This record gives sequence, C-alpha cells and structure tokens, in this order.
Amino acid sequence: MRKLFLLIPLAAMVYGFTTIKTDNPFFSEYKTPFKVPPFNEIKLEHYVPAFEKGIEEQQNEIDAIISNPEQPNFSNTILALDKSGRLLSKVSSVFYSLNGAETSPEMQAIARQVAPKVTAHRDNINLNDKLFKRIKAVYDNRANLNLDSLQLRTVEKYYDDFVRNGANLDDNGKAKLRDINQKLSQLGLKFGENLLDETNKNFILIIDKPKDLDGLSKDIIDAAAITAKQYGYEGKWVFTLQKPSMIPFLQYSTKRDLREKLYTGYVMRCNNNDKFDNKAILLEIANLRTQKAKLLGYETYNHYVISNNMAKTPDAVYSFLNEVMTPALEAAIRDRDAMQAIIDREGGSFKLAPWDWWFYAEKLKKEKYNLDEAELKPYFKLENVRNGMFYVASQLYGITFTKRTDLPVYHPEVEVFEVKDDGSNHVGLLYLDYHPRPGKRVGAWCGRFRQQTYENGEKITPIVTIVANLTRPTETTPALLTWDEVETLFHEFGHALHGLFTDGPYDRIAGNVPRDMVELPSQIMEHWASQPQVLRYYAKHYQTGESMPDELIAKLQRSSTFNQGFATVEYIAAAILDLDWHSFTEPKQVDVLEFEQQSMKQINLIPEIYPRYRTSYFNHIVGGYASGYYVYLWAEVLDSDAFNAFVETGDIFNRQVSAKFRKYILAEGGNNDGMIQYLKFRGKAPSIDPLLQNRGFK
Repeated sequence: MRKLFLLIPLAAMVYGFTTIKTDNPFFSEYKTPFKVPPFNEIKLEHYVPAFEKGIEEQQNEIDAIISNPEQPNFSNTILALDKSGRLLSKVSSVFYSLNGAETSPEMQAIARQVAPKVTAHRDNINLNDKLFKRIKAVYDNRANLNLDSLQLRTVEKYYDDFVRNGANLDDNGKAKLRDINQKLSQLGLKFGENLLDETNKNFILIIDKPKDLDGLSKDIIDAAAITAKQYGYEGKWVFTLQKPSMIPFLQYSTKRDLREKLYTGYVMRCNNNDKFDNKAILLEIANLRTQKAKLLGYETYNHYVISNNMAKTPDAVYSFLNEVMTPALEAAIRDRDAMQAIIDREGGSFKLAPWDWWFYAEKLKKEKYNLDEAELKPYFKLENVRNGMFYVASQLYGITFTKRTDLPVYHPEVEVFEVKDDGSNHVGLLYLDYHPRPGKRVGAWCGRFRQQTYENGEKITPIVTIVANLTRPTETTPALLTWDEVETLFHEFGHALHGLFTDGPYDRIAGNVPRDMVELPSQIMEHWASQPQVLRYYAKHYQTGESMPDELIAKLQRSSTFNQGFATVEYIAAAILDLDWHSFTEPKQVDVLEFEQQSMKQINLIPEIYPRYRTSYFNHIVGGYASGYYVYLWAEVLDSDAFNAFVETGDIFNRQVSAKFRKYILAEGGNNDGMIQYLKFRGKAPSIDPLLQNRGFK
C-alpha cells in the first residue's frame, strides 16, 4: 500500500471524534511473528478510531513540514512527506484487503462512512498551497542539491503528482476538484457494492431435474450440489455467476436454454433497471472524470491518464489496439464459422449465439486437437499447481517457500508461506486465498498487508496476498483447476513476486511503475506455466500421481493458440469501451446502452461475442484501470519479448537473464521511466511480433 494521498483508492480512511480505545491493535507494534496483522484481535470497532488517529497523525506530520523554518530541501520536505502517514497505511492495508476478500454489510458501511473523509484528507494534502510551495522550491532547485538519481526521481514524481492532483489550480478550481473527488469516491463504492450483490446474491440457476444436468461431469455436478446446499437448496444443484461455476456449465451443458439463462444473467449484471443498476452511475463517473480532466488542463480523461503511462497518448493506444484487433477478429470469425459448421452437421436449426461459444469451442478443440478440457483438469490439482509456481520461482531466483501454520489468518482457508532468499534470508510473506465466498469480490488480484519500506536504514519486509475465485474441492475430489485458472494463479503470483522483490528507500518510487508496465511481471509468469519441463514437474494426476503424459503436453502446446481470436476480441472490445467512455471532451448525457452499442459497432464486433466487461459491470474502470484496461495487451508486448530473452539462451531458467529481470524490472522498476528500465533488462526495444506469434496471428 503506497502513500495515502497518492495511490490509495478514494475509499480509504476516516477521522472524526470517535473515542480511541487503548486496546486497539493498530495503535501499537504488532506482537505477532514478522509483525503480521493480528486478525484474531482486530474487530470492526477498531477501524474507525485507527483511521481517525492515522489521519490526525499524518496531518500533524504535514503541518510540521510546512512550519519548518529551514530552507526546503530533500530531507525536511520530500523525505518527510515520503515517510508520513504510517498508521494510515497500516490500517488501510488491512481494511481494504479484507473488504475485498472477506467483506460484510458492516465492513461496507465503514467503507461508505470513511470514503468522503479520506477523500477530504487526501485533497487537504494535495491542494495544500504551503506544502506545494516547499515541494516546488525543492523541485526548482533540484539541480543544485547534490541529489542522487533516486532522490532526484522522487522529487520529480512528487512534484508531478501534486500538479496532476490540482496544486496549481486557483481556489475556485480547487473547490470544484474537491467536490468532484467526493462524488467519485461515493459512486465508486456504490458501483462495487451493486456488482458484488448481483454476482453473489441476486442471480442463481437452480436445477432440480437430473436430466437438466446432461453433459456435465461428476465433479461439476458435485460442486453444484455443494453450492446448492450453501444456498439452502439441498438436494438440488445451483450454478452461480462466479466463473468457476458458470464456465464449466457453458462448456459442457447440452441444455441450450439453460446456457442462455445463465449467460444472460452474467452479461445483464447491474443492467436490470432496479436498485442494483449501474448504468447511470457509470455515466455520472465518466462525466465527473471529464470535468476533472478539463479542470486540470487535459482534453479528455484519456489524455490525463495515458500521458503518465508508457503509451503517452490515446491515439497511440487506439492505434495499437486496432493493429491487433484486425487479425484477432479474422481468427474469431474463422472459429465462429467452424463452430457453425458443427451445429449444421449435427442438425441444429439455429445460429451460434454468445451462450453457445464455450460449448462449441470445446467441440471444435476436440475436433482440431483431440483435446478436451476434462482431460487436463485431473492433472491440475490446486496444491500441485501452487507447488509448480513455487518451483519456477525457485529455479529462476533461488527463493524457497515454507508453509507457516503459526501465523494469524483472516479466514480458515488462507495459507501463509515464508519466502527466503537462497534458503536463508527472509524476503517476505505470501498469503494465498483461493476460493469463492459470498463476501469476496469477483476475479483474482494481488495485494499487500504491508509494502516493503525502510525505517532508519533498515528494510521492513513485505506481506503480499493473492486472492482468487478458483474451483473449490468437492466431497470426492480435490480442487481441480481449469487451464485458465492455472494461468490465473501463475499470473497473480507474478504480481506477488514483484511485491516481494521490490527494493528501494523511497516509498513514492519503490515498485511504482507505469500502469501499462504493471502487468509485465504477472504476465511473463504465464509463459512458464505451459513449458513442458514445468508441466512435467507440477501436472500430476490427482489419483495416480503420474506426470502428464508427453502426448497430452504436446496437445496442450499445439492448442495454445486455440480460441485466441475470441479471447483477444472480447478483451480489445472491453479496452475500446473503456477508452470510449473516457473520450468525452465535455460532459454529456447519452443512452448508456446505445453508447455501448455504437462503441462496439465502430470496431465491427460480431454479435456472437460480447466485450469481456460490459458497462454496467466494468469494475476495472471504476477502480484503478480507468483509461487503462488496454494495459494487459500493451504489457503482453513486453512480456512476450521478455520471455524470448530466456528462450534465446536455450534455458528458460537462465540465471543471468533472471537476475537482470529481478534487478531492473522487479526490484528497481520504479527507479526510472518504464522503457528505460526495460532497455536496461533487454538491451533493445520490444517487438510486437512475439505477441502476434503467441496468439497465432502471425
């Protein structure tokens, strides 16, 4: 978790006049091993007082900077600012991690309560004239202060942050910006709460006739029975909008009408004109962001965001996406036509629809590669996949993972591992939380209970978390993952390694890379997941313990580009939709569904494919990926090229290459501009060709 006034989401902390209790665990040093949060001691009533005191402490620290009679310099202004807000970071990292992984109505109420207070506190810092005057004085005199490269970058980033957050506005402009930020914080919370309810509570598919389970395997049926029991429908079968439940049903159910019902429930989330509807919320967010961008001197919100990324301009992003979209759409149309041919051969009297794609894609994969997802799953026992990603990290970086059962956890399902360098030096802790729960938001993500930092020259090691919604075990089988879930786990593990390896004395720049470089550490890990020598290590049959046969590995390799047309098109469609929503030059009132339809029409999206995220449930762009959902594909240019650095040596675990990747990308990625750091690692600019080859478009 970075500094409050820079990177913490708008929903953050609170101050007020709540009585502070002395037994609050946030108010003293944790007495747990490695000083991990004492989850068993933290209670709901502890959060608000801790937020309150944290904000008060940081405000006092800011006041001390402002009132310092000495000439502004790096130490008394920039460093003092960089090290402020420790208590705030301490409580927010716990609260927001748990509000995503283990929320409750009470937690959500606290989030709603604190959002406006945190926004006000952040604005009080970002818009503080006296503080900015001192920062600007250091910035203007930086060439004469004998600063090293890291100090110089820290100064420049803080100055840029304050300018981008409105420090140069007049009083009227600052008042407008405060009002916009307050509204955005509340709207973002409401959007997320609506989506959580729609996904986990408001729609389920209940099956009470065994014949309606036709086509489903025993493990899918058993999982649905467990879900039914959890929802109070014992003796029936329930499928939810969580992907581990929904996707297998779409892949294998022969009941087309039920596939349509389930899929429609998914793509209509928060779009049913009821109290959970998000259309008006997203439109208001887009308009407020437009006002914010114009206020800060930018043509559109896209210009505001992307100017701070590697891409620099919206035109560069649109051009890049369109370049990949052309071959991707051609591939998707070829697959669509091939699936329609299967329907026609089987005597189907219908055209392929979006809810048919997964079902007939499985048939097409079987036809083209003699491969069925069901053949793979027995080899992807969760624990084995986890050990596989640990194995890759050990081979690359010499680190070890030791399970710890003596540390507090926030849920019984959570595992904790201690990470050591070369088996001796403590690097950090990794928390793993695998499965869906009613109180967990959708998707998978990596976060932190504590970021790496330095106190009095001593490094404080990080505590990193991976939270996912992977297939659960049943009464008869362990958790057997799909290939997509395997890649997801490796992906988030890449983020975790970034968090574990980040090393730098200044919080503002340590680990802080451009948004379109954030996904490089995560996506490169996916490459190792499918390498034959790695598969032979972790892909072992859950019953026999035998490694995946070479023949099946070869099938998996050959099918690696299968359905990439669909995957790429649905992704780019969402990325374009994000950009289009943030391309307003002035606030406007539009019909949200018509706007979405026109956006997709402009890129010739075929009717058989929806964008990966529609407007009403596009949570990425309400959170940190606004004007930036494109970054996954942008980063794939980097990760494909970066993995080739290993392949070119003939050794995918080449220690010389991995040492450079760890140093320049994972540990020191924030020390300079993204491309400069990449060039230090690779020695040359990345090419788009490896991406196109990996997706089968070249």
